[in-house]
Amino acid sequence: MDERNRRAFLVGAVGTIAIFAVLFFAVGARDIVDSLLSAKPSLVVATFAFALGWLVAWSLMLRTVLAALGVDVPVGKSFLVYSGAVFANNVTPFGQAGGEPVAALLISKVSDARYETGLVGIASVDVLNVVPSISLILVGVGYYATTAALGETLETAVSSAIVLIAGIVVAMGLVWRYHETIIDRLPGIIAPRLGKLGIERFQSDTLEADIADRLDRFFENIERVATDRWRLAAVVGLSLCGWLFQVAALTAAFAALGYSVPPYVLLFVIPLANLAGAAPLPGGLGGIEAAFVTLLVPTTGIPASVITAAVLIFRGAIYWMPVLIGGLSVSSLGVRALR
Repeated sequence: MDERNRRAFLVGAVGTIAIFAVLFFAVGARDIVDSLLSAKPSLVVATFAFALGWLVAWSLMLRTVLAALGVDVPVGKSFLVYSGAVFANNVTPFGQAGGEPVAALLISKVSDARYETGLVGIASVDVLNVVPSISLILVGVGYYATTAALGETLETAVSSAIVLIAGIVVAMGLVWRYHETIIDRLPGIIAPRLGKLGIERFQSDTLEADIADRLDRFFENIERVATDRWRLAAVVGLSLCGWLFQVAALTAAFAALGYSVPPYVLLFVIPLANLAGAAPLPGGLGGIEAAFVTLLVPTTGIPASVITAAVLIFRGAIYWMPVLIGGLSVSSLGVRALR
């Protein structure tokens, strides 16, 4: 880890600790601990089982996308690769920026696919996960609005989500519209700068042509995924299954504490809270938990200490379990690939 990455990690870690400290102080640490101690073990196990279902569903998404690109990855390896991507997301600031390159590298190692092909595969999974999340937010908020007035916090969260998602969609549209211009001009900008780094692999006289060739294949692979309608429908369906597994996991976490939450509330709270993962925190740790509590307190009427405890159980399954599985898979696949 270089100095810049080390500094970013330390800043993120300090931010995470500070957020948790404020959260526990505001809600009451003793009440949160008491709620956690009262959790029913069988339903905590169910929370982790549903979270595992989410991880399996989204790893199958990755496998299906890679199949559209002509890359065959066994089910078991696709699970390990996707777990590795989630692990990287969870230990680096700004989430996906850390996970996608690691997943692309793992895909290239376990399947002999080109790096840019693996990058298209994992990036497609992340982008396509946005489609069902938007639908869930609209359906959940729409139904909630028929039962209660939208509070200021929820209105702000929904508006922010719409603006953020719209911005991403517009940016993606512009990149695709001008991708030929990007292929023509970007290599000429990047190649000289890479050459100055003094790294042996960047000293080639054909570096600019190589970058252009990789970018060309990158956009070709994106087009292949987008035009394979049957696989695209299957991928979106698996994404929806993954989101619903998360809803089931959080429902089980509340049930473990003796409370129930209307499913339509969780349909929009989970995608909205996950937007906090864009914060410069390791995997959004701390920020996502705080977002969950902020959204669930006014929409459920459940005590904040119980909500915090349920969110901690849920995040133990969604965050910490993939960190363990993904860390082991990154280590295992990396060692095997280098032998």
